[in-house]
Amino acid sequence: MLELIAELIEIEKKRIPAVLCIVTATSGSTPRKAGSKMIVYQDGTSRGTIGGGSIEYEVIREAVALISEGGNTQVKNFKLLEDLSMQCGGGMEIYFEPISCQPKLYIFGGGHIGKALAGYAPGLGFHPVVVDPRQGIFGDWNLPAGDLFNDDYLTIAGSLEFNDNTYAVIVTHQHEYDERLLHFCAPKKFAYLGMIGSRRKVGEISKRAITEGKLTPEIIARVDMPIGIPFAAETPAEIAISIIAKMIDVKNTRKKS
Repeated sequence: MLELIAELIEIEKKRIPAVLCIVTATSGSTPRKAGSKMIVYQDGTSRGTIGGGSIEYEVIREAVALISEGGNTQVKNFKLLEDLSMQCGGGMEIYFEPISCQPKLYIFGGGHIGKALAGYAPGLGFHPVVVDPRQGIFGDWNLPAGDLFNDDYLTIAGSLEFNDNTYAVIVTHQHEYDERLLHFCAPKKFAYLGMIGSRRKVGEISKRAITEGKLTPEIIARVDMPIGIPFAAETPAEIAISIIAKMIDVKNTRKKS
């Protein structure tokens, strides 16, 4: 138990996505009893055990899916014989508690819009990771939670993990950087990818990407551009609201599907 507590402290400290799985109730014959605990990580590895065999395999599968989907706390019941063909034949109730599973929001560009977006993100369910190579760009920032990288966009992008729970926004200070990041990010896995720009800019970049063979129409269609929910936004803060509103819609819709 002490080892798992130390592991949980490390998870919180380093913001490692994981799920704490606890057997909260049992009936009949079961491999472990109430109080058994297991931590499951994003790659499917685990610490501790809730009984091994088919029940543990299924709980790990459910926990990994919960991390990928950015899901909430939940309780599931398993009938060992009927559901999992386990001969012990009892029943187990498992509590799933996501830890540090707040989805990452990669913000490429630390200008006015990026700064506003990073400020809104923590309170609305996202962990912001902001990238901008300009010296001094983060000098007056007071980000309550998140990570700042003052380095080349593509260098940092290449070190970031993209998966089904990744949200990314391209709002750099130059069209050239926007286009290069689009080519890099669009083919990857993500829950949401958006790029700022007028319809003309978006059209030109999309056409060029297709004619040069860098992206297919199907890949481009996955990108939200022009970015955000359309309304008469004018200020950087208002534009940031339109972007994060779109991401909230995507996140919450994915939970229901």
